[in-house]
Amino acid sequence: MCKNMSFFPSPHTCILPVILINQVRHNHRDRWDCGGNRLGIGGYVFKCPRCGYETEPSPINFTCPRCGSLMEAVLAELPRDVRFRYRRRLGVWSYVQLLPRPRVRVTLNEGGTPLIKIDRGLYGKFEGLNPTGSFKDRGMAVGVSLAKSMGVHSVVVASTGNTAASASAYGARAGLRPIVLLPNGKVARGKLIQSIVHGASIMDVEGYFDDALTEALEMFRSGKAYSLNSINVWRLEGQKSIAYEIYEEVKVPDNVIVPVGNAGNIYAIWKGFWELMQAGLIDRLPRMIGVQAEGAAPLYETWRRGADSLIEVNAPRTIASAIRIGKPVNWLKAIKAVKTTNGLVVTVSDDEIMRARDRLARRGVFVEPASASTYAAYLKLLREGVVDSGELTILVLTGHGLKDPDSVKG
Repeated sequence: MCKNMSFFPSPHTCILPVILINQVRHNHRDRWDCGGNRLGIGGYVFKCPRCGYETEPSPINFTCPRCGSLMEAVLAELPRDVRFRYRRRLGVWSYVQLLPRPRVRVTLNEGGTPLIKIDRGLYGKFEGLNPTGSFKDRGMAVGVSLAKSMGVHSVVVASTGNTAASASAYGARAGLRPIVLLPNGKVARGKLIQSIVHGASIMDVEGYFDDALTEALEMFRSGKAYSLNSINVWRLEGQKSIAYEIYEEVKVPDNVIVPVGNAGNIYAIWKGFWELMQAGLIDRLPRMIGVQAEGAAPLYETWRRGADSLIEVNAPRTIASAIRIGKPVNWLKAIKAVKTTNGLVVTVSDDEIMRARDRLARRGVFVEPASASTYAAYLKLLREGVVDSGELTILVLTGHGLKDPDSVKG
């Protein structure tokens, strides 16, 4: 429930008033759903990861009509002439052969992030060097391009911070109205400031990210704004470009370790490698390893117990605000990514996260706590003999340390 309805501008109570919500243009959902070919998604099919149901792709209907699971967007036919190597510049739209092709392309030159050597056999894919400082920009480039091509006027996200910052920037770039819903008092200051400066309308929601997501999805379903949360499969299409860029530099690593919040990114990266294998460019997949904080570990518990439904965490707690999520919507896809690669999900403590963040900083790489969870997981798995320093392991460092300056202790 929204805490109050007094309108901003304070970074602590930046609230979208009822009157502004009522002024959001009500695009009818049938008008949004204006044809796959026209929107550049005609080359895809939707497939349910649980029951296998297949149907035509849609820009707005993301759930399986049979079982209610989130659909996967699968390329109906992979191009026969996929060629990646020796591009002048890496970036999301470099891979247009394997992406949706919306009429309008919105970009801030996202992607092309460096792969930085951390130790023997260990590299960090530093997504903190994207335009707004996180991997979210990859997906937002595709999602906002699709929204703009559909004639949408307003976009909405719930967020722990990074999604809000990215949606605000890309929405502004496209001339759309970004609306962001944030859990009260649970968003890092650096991320909140980004949404403010990009002109987003901000709602402060009592509770956790999952509560904010419930309200954001209600706005989407009622036609008030277009959702850019990771229920939107087209956003994940942009994020799979992380896998393409890793391939261009090192081919196929042995392990890829990814922080897990709403669970879309680990799936998206897996999907990128899976498509490379389907195209005949690689003959194996990397082991996908998801990492969660001990106090916010629904995917870990679901994987550990082999459960058929998500084991939710109603009050997630961790210093790593970007992964402080108790009900990840993409959990089923994430489990698929882990299981099909003989991967695993691991938990780390907040103390381990902060020690890992400090160790990375001493190597010149400043990341936010959620990103550091990957290094903490690597060190833990190295001690346990699950990974080996002779293997090639990639840490997906999802966000820059300047996103969460308050987490740094003087």
